[in-house]
Amino acid sequence: MSASAITVGLVTDPIYSKHLTGAGHPECPARIEVIAEAIQNLPLKHISAYEAKEEDILRCHSKKYIQTAIQDVAKCMQSRIHDGTYQMSTGDTQISPLSLLAATQAAGGVIAAVDAVMKNVVNRVFCLVRPPGHHAESRRGMGFCMFNNAAVAARYAQNTYDEINKVAIIDWDVHHGNGTQEIFYNDPTVHYSSTHQSNLYPEGSGSADDTGIGPGIGATLNCPIKAGRRSRDEVIKAFRTKIKPALDKFKPDLVIISAGFDLMKGDPLGGFNITADDIVVLTDIVKEIANTHAKGRIISVLEGGYNLEAIAAAAKAHVTALLS
Repeated sequence: MSASAITVGLVTDPIYSKHLTGAGHPECPARIEVIAEAIQNLPLKHISAYEAKEEDILRCHSKKYIQTAIQDVAKCMQSRIHDGTYQMSTGDTQISPLSLLAATQAAGGVIAAVDAVMKNVVNRVFCLVRPPGHHAESRRGMGFCMFNNAAVAARYAQNTYDEINKVAIIDWDVHHGNGTQEIFYNDPTVHYSSTHQSNLYPEGSGSADDTGIGPGIGATLNCPIKAGRRSRDEVIKAFRTKIKPALDKFKPDLVIISAGFDLMKGDPLGGFNITADDIVVLTDIVKEIANTHAKGRIISVLEGGYNLEAIAAAAKAHVTALLS
């Protein structure tokens, strides 16, 4: 793929800012706003988000959980607690009256990204969506997440396009994506790899010994890393010496990034010291994997990241690297 051929799409929608989480909550609408401002002058092609259909979400989440999410938002509306301080019954995810619509549009936005890439509208897409998704398990929302956006997109791609048999989900959020792991833990067709801070939320999640079960053994790769000054070197090393070799063996047809920017230095919820330049390094490694095996197809999905200045810089560096 020549550099001149690269086109990158952007999925975002005003509804994502209508998901309220309460004053002072780290996962706030301003996250979308500062990133949008940072990348506004980049040559990106706008991709309109869809509202995910129930059948799309059911590929990753149980019917009972979807009903719970609907009921929780309905109860939130009835409670008249509309400032984002109402919490889902399944865990630590704040909701407001428009949260369900934002969540279905977030999952649908990543589905729209799949369609745009597979129909050759663009080569790669950055999905500026919220609420995030990688903590959402098949039967519960948690960790600021309602539906697992990356997982829904992976299953949609496999079920819609004959060309997509194997999908790689690469997660560099500082927190382990327990939801993504749980959804695909026994599935050999979706490879989940994660670098994350050890002994961080969710407690007990993301051990290096967690490699899958049954037919999925070997399709999960966890790289827990200690917080501190060496974290930068360890994350990059894990990408070069563990994740890339594993995915060169796996040979994915599509690559999805769970792009959490809370691995950045100064994030209030993490202890890594990654810089914007390091984000470029990680992006370039993923590009090499995608160019070798997946015809360059990359869909990057915003996950965490709570230092507004840091995530703006990281996202701009990441998207600029996707364009190169």
